[in-house]
Amino acid sequence: MKINGHYYANNMEVTIEIDEGVIKDINWSKPEGYPQKEDLIIAPGFIDNQVNGYNGVEYCQEDLTVDKVLKTVREFWTLGLTTIVPTLITSSHKLLLNNLKILSETLQSPQSAGSIAGFHLEGPYISPQDGYRGAHPLKFVRNPNWDEFQQYMEAAGGHIIQVSLAPELDGAIPFIKNCVKQGIVVSLAHHNASANVIKEAVDAGAVISTHLGNGCANSINRRENVLWPQLAEERLTASMICDGFHLTPAQIITFYKVKGCDNIILTSDIVHLAGLAPGFYDYSGEMVELTKEGMIVNRETKNFAGASLPLYKGIEHIKNVTGCSLKEAVDMGSLNHARILGLTDRDNILPGKRADFVIFTLIDNKIEIKKTIVDGRVVYSKEN
Repeated sequence: MKINGHYYANNMEVTIEIDEGVIKDINWSKPEGYPQKEDLIIAPGFIDNQVNGYNGVEYCQEDLTVDKVLKTVREFWTLGLTTIVPTLITSSHKLLLNNLKILSETLQSPQSAGSIAGFHLEGPYISPQDGYRGAHPLKFVRNPNWDEFQQYMEAAGGHIIQVSLAPELDGAIPFIKNCVKQGIVVSLAHHNASANVIKEAVDAGAVISTHLGNGCANSINRRENVLWPQLAEERLTASMICDGFHLTPAQIITFYKVKGCDNIILTSDIVHLAGLAPGFYDYSGEMVELTKEGMIVNRETKNFAGASLPLYKGIEHIKNVTGCSLKEAVDMGSLNHARILGLTDRDNILPGKRADFVIFTLIDNKIEIKKTIVDGRVVYSKEN
C-alpha cells in the first residue's frame, strides 16, 4: 500500500510505502495523479495516554464488556487516534480487578488492531483533599499498596504501563521505585506535594506531571504550591489538556515556553460523556453538566470532571495559542507519547517503524480527519 500527501513536518509532498504493517520506503516526490483539490497532510498517528471512555462507555463502569471497549477503539479511530491508553480512575478494589481483566482481554483481541498500548491507572493512590482530588470519589482514595497493585498487574496481564499518584502519601516513594523497576511510567497527579517531595519523587523515577495545571485546588499559595516545582523540574514532562477550558491561554503559553515542545505531551482526558448530548449526568455519584461548548463541570463544586473534546482539538488549540509549528503540535500529541511510554516501534517515521498514520486537512487551523491507518491497515476512512 502507498499513501500520498504533504508531510506534516515540512509540507513536502511524500509517498510512503507500507508493507506488512511497517514503513517500507519514503519518497519525496510528487506522485502521478496527486489530488489537487485539497492538501492532504500525512502525520504520525495521534496517541492519547489518558482516555477514560467515550460515547456512553466508561472504562470504570460496572457493566463493562470487551465489545464496549472495542466500540470505543473504533470510535477513537475516527478521531485520528492510532494508539490509546485506556485509563481507570479511583474505584473499588473489586471493580478495578474486574475491569482490568476485561481491558486485558480487549488488548489481545485482533479487532483492536494493536491500538491499545496498555493501561493507565490514575488513582486510587491520590490526595484525599478536596480540589486536589478532583472528581475522584473520596470513599475509594487510599495510600499506595504494592501487594494490592500487584493484584492489579496480574488482572491486567502485566499491561499497566502508567500509574498516576500523589507522591506525598505514605509509602509513595518506595512504590514509585518499585514501579520503575517494573518498567512502569510514573506520573504525579492529584497531589499537594511540597517541592522537596516532588524532587524526591523524581529522584525515585517519576517522569510525568499528569494534566499539569489541573488536579489541584482552585485557590493556592502564590509561592508554595504544586505548580512551580513541577515547572522548574526539567526531568518532568508536562501532560496538558489543551481543550480550551482546562488551561488558560496564559498557562498554555507559559508551560510551552518553560518546558518546550519536546517535553510536553497533549492528552484529552476524555470521558464517557464525550459524544453525548449536552445536559446533566450522574458521574461517579455526583451531578455534572456537559455544556454545549463541550465543558464538563461538577454542578456543586464547579470543578472539571474530565473532558469531552478529542486530542486533535488540543493540537489545534496549542498551535493557535502558542504559534508553534504544525510539527511541534502534532509531535506533542503523537511521537512524544511514544518516546516517554517506551513505544519504540512507533516513535518515529522511518523505514521499519510501525505504519501508524493519520491523514487530515488543515483549513483555518481546523483539523478534519480523512483517514486513519493502524499497523498498515486503513481502519477509518471518511469517504466510507
